[in-house]
Formats: sequence, structure tokens, C-alpha cells
Amino acid sequence: MPGMCGRFAVTTDPALLAEKIQALDETNAKASDAAKDGGEQGGTLPSANYNVAPTTTISTVVRRHSEPDDEPTRRVRSMRWGLIPPWVKTTADGAPDTKGPLLINARAETLTTSPAFRGSAKSKRCLVPMDGWYEWRPNPAADGKKATKTPFYMHAADDDLLFMAGLWSTWRPAGAPKDSLPLVSCTIITTESVGPLAGIHDRMPLTISARDWDRWLDPDAPIDEGLLRGHGDLDRIVTREVSKLVNSIRNNGPELIEPADNESEGTLF
Repeated sequence: MPGMCGRFAVTTDPALLAEKIQALDETNAKASDAAKDGGEQGGTLPSANYNVAPTTTISTVVRRHSEPDDEPTRRVRSMRWGLIPPWVKTTADGAPDTKGPLLINARAETLTTSPAFRGSAKSKRCLVPMDGWYEWRPNPAADGKKATKTPFYMHAADDDLLFMAGLWSTWRPAGAPKDSLPLVSCTIITTESVGPLAGIHDRMPLTISARDWDRWLDPDAPIDEGLLRGHGDLDRIVTREVSKLVNSIRNNGPELIEPADNESEGTLF
């Protein structure tokens, strides 16, 4: 689904993230442990990625039980960005059939009714931590030329992490044993943009503030519809125009989030 939240930056190492939010770091979990609860399927994460694109492996935060009756705890897990529902067919080479649109975003307004997302919405909710995300503002076409788009970077004014609402899912090839290692994937939930953000793009990721993390992640409770309608950390977000270097996923470095030469930082409110 192009034109929503399709690129972001994250520079925090998963182990440091886990320490910061008092979570278990399961990004390098043993295969046997991970498979038990749909944990990560292996693969290491770069500590800094300034141009995260769909299908990249990213860090997410979940809250899960170790045993059926214990208190669920926060865990940092690796997942593929682009949700693959459990019912997706298996191709001849044993991979998921992903011919349809890449499910990198889920609309907050319809995720509890959408066949692709409603199963995950019940008990597989996650948070996607990021430093900030990119969006492109269309410019009017000039002199018959094709309209260009200006990239912007949205981030917290204090440069601390933002936590976006997400959903996750596990997928196994047809006929695979139940204890086999699943492919774990996720999607970022988007909502209508408000305030000056709406002048850049009509959609934005759904932010969840720290006080609501555990409520959002609770694996034993139904989804909190109030959080779907909120804008948890909106008051923390500022925007700035950045270089068109971000347009190519081949570019990846701190220069991507630097203010564009012709634009100083702007505040949201």
C-alpha cells in the first residue's frame, strides 16, 4: 500500500531498546523457544537503519506469556515488515504467495473487520519503535512537467523513540509441523493525519504513548477501540524537510534525516 507509512528510521540497538523499556530481548532467541509462541525466525538486525523499507526485518515489541497462567511480559522481537496472514497459500518453493499488495500498513478504521487483519487485532498486537518516519508532500506540476514530491521527516522533538501501533502474524508453509519455525511478520497501523501533518500527507502512523503500551499489547484483552481513535504522542512530533537522498533505498545514513538546505526545522504546533 504505497502512500502511507512506507519508510522510517530506527537507530537503537535491540538490546538497548529492551533495556530502555524493561523488556526481554528475544531478537536472537533460540529457534525452539521462538517457535513456541511465534517468536522470531532468526536473522540479525543492523543497529542503525536510516531508510527502513518494506520486507526489512525490524524490531518490534510484544507482550506475551511464558507459561499460560503467568503475567505477560514485554519482549523485543524481530519481524518482517509486511504482514503475511496465516491463511496465505504456499507456493511451489515453500514460500508464502505474496502476489497481492504488500500489507505494510493497516487502516485503524477497518482493521477489526478486514479479513487480513482482524485475527491479529484480537491478540497479536505489537509496537514498532522508530526514530521517525518519512512522508512525501506532492507539489503542483509546473510548466507541464511531472509533479515532484518533497520528502519530510517526522520525529519527536526530543529525538527520543516513538512507538507506533502494529499487528503481527505467524505463517507456516502448508503441511509444516506445528512446532516448526514460523515466518513472523508485522504491519504498522495508520490513521488520519491531523494538524500540520495533514498538509504533508493524509495518513500517519498511529502513535501509542508509554502509559498505554501495556494496554495496547495485552494478549488477554480485546483491542482498545479508544486507542485506535487517539493520537497518543502527537504533541511530541515535529517535522522537517529533508534531502531527496531518501528517495532511493540504496542511500542509508544520518544525512538522510538532516534538514534540507533550503528548509529549517518546523514545529508541529
